[in-house]
Amino acid sequence: MTVLSVNVNKIALLRNSRGTNYPDLLHFVRKIIGHGIKGITVHPRPDERHITRQDARDIAALLKEYPEVEFNVEGYPSADFMALIDKLRPAQCTLVPDEPGQLTSDHGWQIAQSRSLLNEVLPQLRQWGVRSSLFLGPEPAAADLAADVGADRVELYTEHYARTFDAGDGQKTQSVLASYFDTADRAVACGLGVNAGHDLNLNNLATFLSGGQVLEVSIGHALIVESLELGMDEVLRRYQAIVTAAPRSDASVASRGA
Repeated sequence: MTVLSVNVNKIALLRNSRGTNYPDLLHFVRKIIGHGIKGITVHPRPDERHITRQDARDIAALLKEYPEVEFNVEGYPSADFMALIDKLRPAQCTLVPDEPGQLTSDHGWQIAQSRSLLNEVLPQLRQWGVRSSLFLGPEPAAADLAADVGADRVELYTEHYARTFDAGDGQKTQSVLASYFDTADRAVACGLGVNAGHDLNLNNLATFLSGGQVLEVSIGHALIVESLELGMDEVLRRYQAIVTAAPRSDASVASRGA
């Protein structure tokens, strides 16, 4: 099955809006894990508008009680961010090409233009025992470049798929989905593991996972919105049912970083 990693940024954002510890982020991390979720994701941005660096340290400490749960930390590989990763040593570090003040991630790496930076930071992650993942658009040729610079996995940036799915054009959705499946297939052929994330939700996730190549999905914003309507317990149950039912190809299991 595919692993679900819950991004808890929006819980921290709600807490930060009042300047107190309510809602208690660690309480919700424990609650999420209690539903059998095997991954927690955070994206600490430079302005700390949601997840703070202290949050990341606190979650890392908490997850020592749950060795079966992977910690995935996302961010742009600045010197400060890499120093944080060195302290945390999470299971996975997902590198995103975000500008410091960016509202949310909105594009994948242009690897050819960022090769010198990636050639510097990816070996460092490997030395620390941290699995690396590069945020990538649905471009099969980019998977070759990701393998060439030494990434362990790619995370497919799925906003384009989600927007097309929501528009209700089945033929266009299948065409867009094919570009993601082709990219995933190319990544697996290059020995990379495949993750996915951004705007995936209860409505569109099962279709995206039908290709059978995705090892992990990271979902946060939609999950919190859906929890406002359905309750978090029910939402987590539904997501677990989707990822448990998702097919996994033999090739994806054998890929690097699986």
